[in-house]
Amino acid sequence: MYAYRIKKHQLVFNIPAKTSRNTFKTRDIYLIRLSKQGNAKIGIGEAAPLSLLSVDDIDNYEEILHQKLTEFCQVGNVDELELHNYPSINFGLETALLSLQSKGNEVLYATPFTKGETAIPINGLVWMSDTKTMLEEAFNKIEAGFNVIKFKVGAQDFDDECRMLEEIRKKYSAFKITLRLDANGAFKPDEAAEQLSELNRFEIHSIEQPIMPKQWDAMAKLCAETKVDIALDEELIGCDLSQGDRLLNAIKPQYLILKPNLIGGLANATCWVKLAEKHNIGWWATSALESNVGLNAIAQWVSQYDNLIHQGLGTGALFKNNIATNLVLKNGFMRYKV
Repeated sequence: MYAYRIKKHQLVFNIPAKTSRNTFKTRDIYLIRLSKQGNAKIGIGEAAPLSLLSVDDIDNYEEILHQKLTEFCQVGNVDELELHNYPSINFGLETALLSLQSKGNEVLYATPFTKGETAIPINGLVWMSDTKTMLEEAFNKIEAGFNVIKFKVGAQDFDDECRMLEEIRKKYSAFKITLRLDANGAFKPDEAAEQLSELNRFEIHSIEQPIMPKQWDAMAKLCAETKVDIALDEELIGCDLSQGDRLLNAIKPQYLILKPNLIGGLANATCWVKLAEKHNIGWWATSALESNVGLNAIAQWVSQYDNLIHQGLGTGALFKNNIATNLVLKNGFMRYKV
């Protein structure tokens, strides 16, 4: 028999984190403490819907969380809980179970990474601000050792954003610094092709979700006809895995962005990886502003895979009051402290 407790924790951002959709100053998360009769160990997982993005960003979330955890303690099987509409609860319960089963030091997956032998390459994330501030932050990230820089774009004047990217390219060629962009669906379908054509001159690696999701025909046209590679992000949120083949066949993106907290957990993320490999599509994982509890689980899951490209997991330092972790981010690489 299982038992649980929930602790609500409000993360406070060092600096407000802005996207084209929202500005975050605080972030509410729910830490699930799971125990099993006859075992003194406590497993800790994180359930944390992301405002305006998660399909389970609902008013009565805490009530549903208690309900689903009570059901789990009664049946002891996650698969019987019908969590499709509650991806962050699935992620939280899944990671709590992994933690409960772990052996010391919160090693959820035994990999060379969790043994301290290898590191995961991480992109340096530049949050939305005025373009002068964003440019300064980008140069600071480069000085700190990041060679892949990701900009959140779409909220500022497009010409100003282009001038910002031009300043980066004046100083650093694409051989030295890789540039990724994330539009969070900010471009209009009838303008996106022209904007991507303009961005192509800055030798952009890829752009995440240039237009809003559920516009398959328009997105497919962009993927087929523009020179900038396109990564699906929000397109996967709320998409049933049974529709995954159809989605990828229809749009044919170059990359997938996997956010386990938003797409139903690590097991679902593993299924998306298999679909990506089937369709010869690249992928990387990105955090969804979890605390270090969720971030640790995602990083360890990612570390199972070989030949990783740069992952989007450098968000742990965003918060003033994050939870202690064995993850160490330095010189553009994440390591696990043993």
